[in-house]
Amino acid sequence: MTTPADSTPLRGARIEVRDLTKKFGDFTAVDNLSFTVEPGRITGFLGPNGAGKTTTLRMLLGLVRPTAGTATIGGQRYHDIPRPMAMVGSALEATNFHPGRSGRDHLRVLADTAGVGDKRVDEMLELVGIPAAARKRAGGYSMGMRQRLGLAAAMLGDPQVLILDEPANGLDPEGIRWLRGFLRHLSTQGKTVLISSHMLQEVEQTVDDVVIISNGRLVSQGAMADLHGESRSLVRTSDVGALAGALRVSDLTSTEQDGALLVDSGDLRLIGDVALRAGLPVYELRSLTTDLEALFFELTEGTNRNLGGGNVGHFGTTSPETDAVRAQEGASS
Repeated sequence: MTTPADSTPLRGARIEVRDLTKKFGDFTAVDNLSFTVEPGRITGFLGPNGAGKTTTLRMLLGLVRPTAGTATIGGQRYHDIPRPMAMVGSALEATNFHPGRSGRDHLRVLADTAGVGDKRVDEMLELVGIPAAARKRAGGYSMGMRQRLGLAAAMLGDPQVLILDEPANGLDPEGIRWLRGFLRHLSTQGKTVLISSHMLQEVEQTVDDVVIISNGRLVSQGAMADLHGESRSLVRTSDVGALAGALRVSDLTSTEQDGALLVDSGDLRLIGDVALRAGLPVYELRSLTTDLEALFFELTEGTNRNLGGGNVGHFGTTSPETDAVRAQEGASS
């Protein structure tokens, strides 16, 4: 990413959500929610359909008024930020453009509003990989191209904070890999990156931290490494009892399960060395961690108000939350 020659990338700003609540009539979309997003890290914002993610992001960006609590970026509400596009870049929808306008013209209109020159527009089109399509009407773009156009728009002001809703939707595997590297590049510059997504396996490969909500409430927040829990290992050998005894001598506890040993350590080299000294062959030796998908199900399954018997890992198209947001938008338009 390019920046003006006489400047250096700014460090990101902390996102702080404190006791945030939003009610639409009798429906509570967000319920006393609190979490932080730190600069220099990629944070995944996760939850089942209708969990309150969309409403939270809209309150953070000043699009929905909170019933109670605060949502700030760099200590300020979005409406109080003097030059918002220089502080925050966001892409909440991949359809926020005029279908008859070219991709480049769409960005030029936004750039003019932010006081950014056409050179930056062309740089962003090049950056997101759609310079050849820039003069075509955006209404003919594929979903993946729309996502890239939305990302280019979010980056026009070289913001300190980037907020993206489902940024990998519509991208092919190559595009997802590119997006992962791009977000990592931004975080290494010290920028704050918050992404909402339902693609759990992709999130696990991308983010540093996760915030998981359900029913509008926080259910877990922390670094990916911490959420995985303590490291354990699985080892198979010809004599499970003998290996268990050898591990005890080395102060490693283990339990037998299905003809293998579950060892309370993630040090594969140490376990292998113990087996070697005991003269025991090793048929299998691997680390065991709780993946994000398993953790997500454990924390949210059976708790979400909108899922019925459905799979919480796959989100539907509507929910009481999105219906309520649309109803408010319709009333205010």
